[in-house]
Amino acid sequence: MKLKKSKLQGVVSAPPSKSYTQRAIICSSLADGRSRVINYLDCDDTRETIRACSAYGVTIEKMGNTLEITGTTKRRAPLEPIELNGSATCYRFMLPIALLAKGKTIIRGSGRLEKRPIGELISALNEVDGRCELRNGQIEVAGRGYLDGGKIRICGDISSQYISGLLLAYPLAKNDTEITVTTELESKPYVELTLDVLNAFGITVNHSEDLRHFSIPGNQHYKPRDYEIEGDFSSAAFLLAGGAISGDIEVKNLNMNSKQGDREILNILEQMGAKVERMQDSVRVKVSDLRGIEIDARNIPDLVPICAVLGCFADGETRIANANRLRIKESDRLRAITQELKKMGADIRESDGGLIINGRCKLKGAVLDPHDDHRIAMSCAIAALSAEGETVIENPECVRKSYPNFFEDLEKLGASIDWEEEG
Repeated sequence: MKLKKSKLQGVVSAPPSKSYTQRAIICSSLADGRSRVINYLDCDDTRETIRACSAYGVTIEKMGNTLEITGTTKRRAPLEPIELNGSATCYRFMLPIALLAKGKTIIRGSGRLEKRPIGELISALNEVDGRCELRNGQIEVAGRGYLDGGKIRICGDISSQYISGLLLAYPLAKNDTEITVTTELESKPYVELTLDVLNAFGITVNHSEDLRHFSIPGNQHYKPRDYEIEGDFSSAAFLLAGGAISGDIEVKNLNMNSKQGDREILNILEQMGAKVERMQDSVRVKVSDLRGIEIDARNIPDLVPICAVLGCFADGETRIANANRLRIKESDRLRAITQELKKMGADIRESDGGLIINGRCKLKGAVLDPHDDHRIAMSCAIAALSAEGETVIENPECVRKSYPNFFEDLEKLGASIDWEEEG
């Protein structure tokens, strides 16, 4: 795919939230009855979640932009392995849920997913309920068809998905469950998002303000319901950054009161000097003289690649800190974004757990490798639209993981894109 320098202008809608879609699918699947997930995101990760839930006897039908889900409480382990190609969220959410099904479940992850952390969650489950074993790159789960509950200790500085996975499964335990997070919880907003969806499906979870302690009453029941998915701030961040760098863009379908942590992109843009207009359900951002700032990425890891791009077009130094967990994402994102922006002439370097960018950089076109990482690909595309000359992005299809229509939306806004095909 080839991109050339372009001014972005116009109005687009943010895609539905991937995080909310995945959680709503799982909660609907655990409810006894029919639910509808309205305006869901259809992408690679959510399709994996649908396949995983369907393997346990849940009926999921696609009706336009709505999923009709008939959940079940009579879960049996699937006869075939659950194959996951890239969704770490689904990987970690489905592991505790697999214990609710009677029989042996095999969960396989391929590619980089095999290398992403899961051992801490397996150990925590095995302390109370689990018969889980990581063997030859796959997880074998011997489910009894129920969870006992009890006291669980789990770290919070590797993945908040560990905690969310436990929160999704343990309301169905026979007894009450207490979860203690043994370290500071990073990516806290994602756990808050999980709690938000659980509450919508009738589940009660008591917790401390710092989300280090959770008390979950046992023998609860998910209530089937209609659930509408709001727009995704993680995906909208790329478009909004494009407006600040090279255009005048309005992104609709955004909930200004959202619990999504990546809503922080609005504050970051404003701190950098961008012209940001917040409206009832949309945000408008105009090209601005940006300035470098310090960004704490502890709770917003997915924003780091696009914030690095913003730093290239800002006066002065931009420092991004507390981002070390990005090394165990779809790629080593700190290294990946540094390598690719350097190809374009950026003054960027890795620091201890973060990035330092010295702007304002005069970027030039280059051949870029997104490292099979959707967020690196989208960040490189935004950089390319303000770089001199032509930029080639290899494997642009990786954006299907979270934002399949990303490049089509860029074209709607005036981006010059050549959909180059081989052969």
